[in-house]
Amino acid sequence: MAGHFETILAQMGVTLPDAPAPAANYVPYVVTGTLVHVSGQISQGPDGFMTGKLGGDASIDDGVAAARACAIALLAQVKAACDGDLDRLVRVVKLGGFVNSTPEFTDQPKVINGASDFMVEALGDVGRHARAAVSAGSLPFGVMVEIDGIFEIK
Repeated sequence: MAGHFETILAQMGVTLPDAPAPAANYVPYVVTGTLVHVSGQISQGPDGFMTGKLGGDASIDDGVAAARACAIALLAQVKAACDGDLDRLVRVVKLGGFVNSTPEFTDQPKVINGASDFMVEALGDVGRHARAAVSAGSLPFGVMVEIDGIFEIK
């Protein structure tokens, strides 16, 4: 039976995927006390990596969609950290967003809004968070966006 948050996600047309496995020598998340630190999740959709460079071959709308995909992967990791019970989530504390962009591109916050808006839409006040949105000259596999996060659980 789906919990409260997963019911809302289903109403949004979102089913959390299995938590992605790490791509190198690190763990996908670390639980310490009541905090879950989730490693960076890269933009990936059903057709594979969401690649491109903002300010180059990718639009802000492309970046927003990529950031939303990262947010979904972050919640999948939180669900895994909570032994499958996303309703243990108390608060999204902070997101750190990295945008693969040209030196001239300055709309990183608009791109990372794709993740921030998704968290608030899906989780209400629990999804409101502090955050950073910074430029990166490149990201793994050429993806548009990578986001890590800190979450409070019970």
